[in-house]
Amino acid sequence: MNQQTHFFFAVKIPQETKLILKQKEEMLKEILLFNRWVHHEDLHITLAFLGNAPTEKLSTAIDNVRQALSQSQGFQLEINKLGIFGKIESPRIFWVDTKDSNELQGVRTKVFTACTGAGFQLETRPFKPHITLARKWAGDQPFHKNLLDVWRELQPEPLSFKVNEVVLYQTHLDKTPKYEAVKTYQLE
Repeated sequence: MNQQTHFFFAVKIPQETKLILKQKEEMLKEILLFNRWVHHEDLHITLAFLGNAPTEKLSTAIDNVRQALSQSQGFQLEINKLGIFGKIESPRIFWVDTKDSNELQGVRTKVFTACTGAGFQLETRPFKPHITLARKWAGDQPFHKNLLDVWRELQPEPLSFKVNEVVLYQTHLDKTPKYEAVKTYQLE
């Protein structure tokens, strides 16, 4: 079966932070019943989802993003709190977000603009930076929002990391981990 591949630009989460989040995921799995947990190597913050990208448009986006990020600086992000997308009683996405960051917003704007300049039609909802941890609630009981408070117990100290790479990923739905880095952009 021919799986359709997708592409997206994202902030790369440093390996040491991925390993800490992997530990937190293991603890969360004990108390939160989701169908699919994200492999720790696939953790990222999506900046622009391109979908099934035609070669010429993808090539233009790659060049546009390179130019847009050429003077961008690395910066610190702090993981903030747990959250969900979807119905409160049956969320479809479970995530951890980051504290507000003007630097992250600036990098996202540069990448988004570079991709639309290459002809991509991108998501128009407001940018909500997050790291997806799991998908599709599978509990027998409805999900309760107070379950999100467990983050402070799991991670009492601030968890921050340095953002110094933006990556173009390609999805491989038949593999684990399923995201392959195609192009990496270093932030100075």
